[in-house]
Amino acid sequence: MGEVVALLKVYILRGKKLVVRDFTSSDPYVVVKLGNQTAKTKVINSCLNPVWNEELSFSATDPLEILKLEVFDRDRFKSDDKMGHTYLDLHPIASVSRLRRVLPVTGNCREETKLRKVIPGPENCLVSESYVSCVDGEIVQDVRLRLDGVESGELEVKVKWVDVSSSASTAAAAH
Repeated sequence: MGEVVALLKVYILRGKKLVVRDFTSSDPYVVVKLGNQTAKTKVINSCLNPVWNEELSFSATDPLEILKLEVFDRDRFKSDDKMGHTYLDLHPIASVSRLRRVLPVTGNCREETKLRKVIPGPENCLVSESYVSCVDGEIVQDVRLRLDGVESGELEVKVKWVDVSSSASTAAAAH
């Protein structure tokens, strides 16, 4: 594992149109992986459009890994069923963070400032265009991701990139 370059906060917001894996519904949860780090959300019982609103934190390292997300249906008496997988390339948000350090954004990003547009394509799982933005001084990206390996399903996710150097200097300045 390389040098830690940022704290990555991943907000698993909601799922949409998830597949049925039990008789009439599913009990979904999300497993998120970044390199050798893994975290998971709570289970939402009997729901195909779950709302998690959970924050999971990871250390982003150089070289940058792909953020992998898998949705599962929890089963009590057998192994959990897969409900699809997706991924998010973190290079756009990391490059905006690097650019922001070199070129300060005017007005210190008090309101939302869109800094980079990422469009859906064969090399990603985006459902619609996504923007890497500066919101209240923080670099964030809101995405809708298509689940692969299943008939239907999407995940809505927000990613926040917190530079290790900027958070360390902010903490040092506070003392």
